[in-house]
Amino acid sequence: LASIRHLRNSDTERQQHQLRVRQVRSALDAAGIPHLMNPSHIVPVMVGDAALCKNISDTLLKRFNIYVQPINYPTVPRGKERLRITPTPLHSQHDIAALVMALSEIWTSTGLREKARHETAPVLSAEETLEILDADHTQPYLNTAAFL
Repeated sequence: LASIRHLRNSDTERQQHQLRVRQVRSALDAAGIPHLMNPSHIVPVMVGDAALCKNISDTLLKRFNIYVQPINYPTVPRGKERLRITPTPLHSQHDIAALVMALSEIWTSTGLREKARHETAPVLSAEETLEILDADHTQPYLNTAAFL
């Protein structure tokens, strides 16, 4: 109950949450990893193959200690399988950099980078990813006026 009262009076957590979502999207864009644009805090990273989607999720957990939920049929149509990235206000820039570097490595090793025609997308270093995360992310990712 106290946390609900706090969130009613504080916008800090909401702003931090929106900032993290923008940072994840910017870092994914810079790495050439395809994701769906939407007004949500959920960042769907497109894979397009159920077995590969599950394999990527398993690899992220086993090799990089990062949990990302695979979303497969029947939740989404076949061929539209994706990873569900859900940034929170408590994720750090280093967390985001680690995720994007891991995905970038996996995208290259599985052939997804080539399949998505992102052959020229860079594999970013930790420093390059942090530079992107430090960039100005003041624009909200959700236009609430569109829902009013």
